[in-house]
Amino acid sequence: MKAMAKLSEGILDKFSMDFLRNQVLKNAYGNDDTVIAGLDPRVLLAWYLFFGLVPWFVNDLPFLLGCFLLVSVTTVMARIAGLVLFLFFLGVFSQTGYLLIVTLIFGGDVSAVGPLLVLTLKVATVSLASITVFSGLDPDRLSNGLMWYGCPEKLSFSISYAYRVLPMLMEEFQNVLLSYRLRGNPPAHDHFRGKVRYLIYQVKIVIQAFYPLMLNTAKRSRTTVEALEIKGYRYAAVSKEVRKMKLASLRVTYDDFIFLALSFLWVAVTILVSNII
Repeated sequence: MKAMAKLSEGILDKFSMDFLRNQVLKNAYGNDDTVIAGLDPRVLLAWYLFFGLVPWFVNDLPFLLGCFLLVSVTTVMARIAGLVLFLFFLGVFSQTGYLLIVTLIFGGDVSAVGPLLVLTLKVATVSLASITVFSGLDPDRLSNGLMWYGCPEKLSFSISYAYRVLPMLMEEFQNVLLSYRLRGNPPAHDHFRGKVRYLIYQVKIVIQAFYPLMLNTAKRSRTTVEALEIKGYRYAAVSKEVRKMKLASLRVTYDDFIFLALSFLWVAVTILVSNII
């Protein structure tokens, strides 16, 4: 019993707010030294356009399996945070995995495994491709890549700003939670019933913290908008000279060509194998 109690306390300590914030920030900003992060954002977006759309229109199992293996390798190369991978596995199971269990429980047979496996591979491939690309792109590189492809400046800036506001949002959320805890009286959680009440209490605090979080974030966003206006953001958004200066840092190197060549060579091999089978 003591060992189980220590184990549960250790798990709860790991899933603290600081741990969650560090994992999210690591995935968004801490992967700038990986192979994926060194690639040109235009190449990564084109690669993602293929692996994010094509699997939805293909039902061939060998092809989907090959694409899944490829994006799994790129996910390892991108050094994705453990929390993001855990949420990925949880999301894939919640979307497709439970369907297999329900099918078998309510009279289904093994023939249902094939279609569900195809659906699972589609969801998993697209999800891992998204994780790989967006963990390897910082806000500026992502914004520049979208701008080069012709996206409106306001859209690319909005996506970049969403990345930048993430640390501020999490910091504000932690401050609001701490203020509620200082003023609150949490129930004792020495036994199982107390732990359940304590979990319900934590959920209530998170729900109650939502409105102050949005209000405080809106106040900070207004300050940011005013600072952008003072620096001439609206003029910069339509200026061709500013656009040229921002996109001057983009360079396609040999690593980009090698990455694309290996990716599509692997895809060609999977298509060949699927035709042979």
